[in-house]
Amino acid sequence: MVPADGGPTTGPTVLRMLLGAQLRRLRESSGVTREGAGWEIRASESKISRMELGRVGFKERDVADLLSLYGVKDDEEREVLLKLARDANSPGWWHRYGDVLPSWFQSYLGLESAAALIRTYEVQFVPGLLQTPAYARAVVLLGHGTAAPDEIDRRVGLRVRR
Repeated sequence: MVPADGGPTTGPTVLRMLLGAQLRRLRESSGVTREGAGWEIRASESKISRMELGRVGFKERDVADLLSLYGVKDDEEREVLLKLARDANSPGWWHRYGDVLPSWFQSYLGLESAAALIRTYEVQFVPGLLQTPAYARAVVLLGHGTAAPDEIDRRVGLRVRR
């Protein structure tokens, strides 16, 4: 999902969280345990927990089976939630930088992309979202000075894209 101007948009992180919260609400209101939900889709209770917290992707079939288990019969409501599952599985704009991006930072970028307000305090550097390409390059070189030039370019590109 990239807008016409090439800037970032909301990625899958927030969509997974929204769908997970909705599935949890439906499960609880139908009186189904996490263990029972897991059994229905041949998964563990911990996988249901991770799904409801938005920490993992969703298989559309699993979501459809859970909706049936939870008694969701309205076709329109089912389609909205299934579309949300499909959208939540699409990669965020930052996935193309996976070779230079720590895995823990991907969730952060997903939340950052969806944020309406970001507050930050930096003692040493200009905050990352405010850095110019030249400044970003200088900061990247401080931490990765021995990296290949193309890796430096990708790291700077990621920071500028943010």
